[in-house]
Amino acid sequence: MIVFFGPAGAGKSVQGQLLAARNDWRWLSAGQLLRDTRDAEVLEAMQSGQLVDTDKVSELMGEAIKRAGNISRVILDGFPRQFSQAEWLIENKSHHGRDIQLVVVLEVPKSELLKRLEVRGRIDDTPDAIDERLKIYRTEIYPILTYLTEQGVNIVHIDGVGTVGQVHDRIMEELQAYKVVEQ
Repeated sequence: MIVFFGPAGAGKSVQGQLLAARNDWRWLSAGQLLRDTRDAEVLEAMQSGQLVDTDKVSELMGEAIKRAGNISRVILDGFPRQFSQAEWLIENKSHHGRDIQLVVVLEVPKSELLKRLEVRGRIDDTPDAIDERLKIYRTEIYPILTYLTEQGVNIVHIDGVGTVGQVHDRIMEELQAYKVVEQ
């Protein structure tokens, strides 16, 4: 498994989808899984603006990982987002059958994120909302990265600024360096 981390606007989904398409892997987005579910409880929570129960998100992701059993690699986007989900991912390898081979953290300066999110044009992408999301992201992500490091998972920080192709090339170089893909 390859896990992508980065704040909103860093390019996780674009890079994850590109990597999956290029290598015939499976891209699994927690957000997309939640939007596509037929689980009434999950849909109700999302429609009311509440966070979906972390165990339910882990369950959905675990099922999606298992369904991708015949695919050589899966790319996780938006999961784990909470410490308990990171623990679940490590502790339930017997359930989903995969190790984390590499964590890719896309690093993008706030000024660039603001530009990207302005272009994206979502109504909730105000400067104050972006500041709050960045704060939450950092609060959630640092303990997860520390935990994964303690579990022996390789983590790379990649400059997420540049064209889609430039960032993709940087990711591929790291995947080759860690022998996730052949050169």
